[in-house]
Amino acid sequence: MALSPAQLCHGETTRLLPQAPRLLEPPYSNGGGDDDDDDDGGGDGGDALAKQDPKEWCSNPLKMGTFSQCIRYLSFLWNLVFLLMGMLVLATGVWGLVAKGWLRGDSLVPLGSDPMLLLLLLGTGTSTLSMAGCMGALRPSPCLLRFFLGAMGALVGVEVLGGLVLVLVSRQWLRDGLRDTLLLCLLHYQEEPDLRFMVDEVQRGLSCCGLGSYRDWEVNQYFNCSSPGVQACGVPASCCLDPLQNGTITNSQCGFGVLRLGDVAASTVVHLGGCMAPMGGWLRVQGGAIATAVAVLVLLEATGMLMALKVLGDITPTRVWD
Repeated sequence: MALSPAQLCHGETTRLLPQAPRLLEPPYSNGGGDDDDDDDGGGDGGDALAKQDPKEWCSNPLKMGTFSQCIRYLSFLWNLVFLLMGMLVLATGVWGLVAKGWLRGDSLVPLGSDPMLLLLLLGTGTSTLSMAGCMGALRPSPCLLRFFLGAMGALVGVEVLGGLVLVLVSRQWLRDGLRDTLLLCLLHYQEEPDLRFMVDEVQRGLSCCGLGSYRDWEVNQYFNCSSPGVQACGVPASCCLDPLQNGTITNSQCGFGVLRLGDVAASTVVHLGGCMAPMGGWLRVQGGAIATAVAVLVLLEATGMLMALKVLGDITPTRVWD
């Protein structure tokens, strides 16, 4: 493909095009009175016309050193790992929503309360950012790298701000948020399999039942005593002291009719205490581990940003001054 002279930087030549002759100033015919002026400035006229733009610039050929090449490939691999993880999370979220009949409209709970929606959004965001970082480092593309840096910077800022808010705000606000989340899980316990699984794991692990007490399960329309079903005035099997029958099989009906009993009689069958206090204590004990995990995540994100910034600096065109 032939190149036009306009595509070449100032002073460059190519074998496909002949070198342009030096621009010469045509002779003037203004009269004899200007001969002295022409003689004085004629020697510099050609240079003045040939260098009309003193700020002419062009991008230098991309010649990256060994260290820069290593950083470039490390940036690509770093984003590739997160791209695969994001696609896995995205596929899990899509599979969960399809399996629950969201595409057919068969789901009984609002989409906003489905944990699979969180996986879907998290996988989409991670895959998009990682894809931009991968392609920006592989091409390399300044536009994609700038998008990646801007989005990652905003994400890190939100994470740091969220951590500061959680540390500085009152504990009552956090307690209310946790209570609202658990109440939502109790309301949709029978309708959402993922919420049911999480509630059962929490109640088994912490040996608790309900929010403040086992009687909080009356808010559920299936366990309420006014329900016409067999589960009326009951609690989930995860509330039972010994949900296993013969040590191997879970007795799913061990909590049926518990809400009709008094506290003394119910204490021989299920855990009476709620999960709010044990969960708050667990979060306080695991606070150091949670903070460490968040710090490692922010450090990984900052490392990816630094590598992308290095690659962007290596491929950004530089201005050449004549």
